[in-house]
Amino acid sequence: MQIKKRTPTFLLLLSIAFCFGFKSPGQNKPTYKSKSLIIKEITPNIFQHISYLEIPNYGPYPCNGMIFRSGNEVIVFDTPTTDSVAKELIQWLRDDLKCEIKAVVINHFHEDCLGGLAAFHAAGIPSYAQNLTIELAQKENYELPQNGWKRKKKLKIGKHKVLQYFLGEGHTLDNIVSYVPSEKALFGGCLIKSYKAKKGYLGDANPAAWSETVAKVKAKFPHVEYVIPGHLKVGGSELLDYTIELFQVESPK
Repeated sequence: MQIKKRTPTFLLLLSIAFCFGFKSPGQNKPTYKSKSLIIKEITPNIFQHISYLEIPNYGPYPCNGMIFRSGNEVIVFDTPTTDSVAKELIQWLRDDLKCEIKAVVINHFHEDCLGGLAAFHAAGIPSYAQNLTIELAQKENYELPQNGWKRKKKLKIGKHKVLQYFLGEGHTLDNIVSYVPSEKALFGGCLIKSYKAKKGYLGDANPAAWSETVAKVKAKFPHVEYVIPGHLKVGGSELLDYTIELFQVESPK
């Protein structure tokens, strides 16, 4: 995805504060590291991929995705930010991890989720997203996910299932979460904030619904142990609690 395709609205999204974290799974040493891509092992079968967007007057900003491995197959959650870095990730998964990439799942319509989608399609990898994500991506003239769904979608690799749910609005109108029950791992994307992160840009958001949506996520997946947010450090269920509190709407007196 070229920089010229970015909208001013999206660039403002990334003007959020760095978090001040504590020890978390996201602090694991990189399994792979280059100037443009970092891959960290969270569990033997869950990986965090980190790529960067160059933000004018700011610099590179880290964007997270997730990888789930089952045997010699993987599903990728969100693409790296550009096609070139997506090709780098695809090559690592195929050549180093020795895995077949069965699918890529897009969390929402922003560029940090699907900026490298064309590279996945060129490699013959099918893509999945909520119907509204496809609609919103089309309005931005982005590469479009191929397979749409409405409220939930179950994918399977090997003997394991991966669950996708739209549980409500928050960071965007279309944000979903993906959960791997066998690993107790949740990819929350930008719906979930890293610990101590601020609210950030709200131009595409529904702040009034955000806490309620994340509360539904917490209730839906009570056994979650690993939570990968859209940016910065990985954590556990405390990230759900933090996000709920951050966007809590005060009751009128």
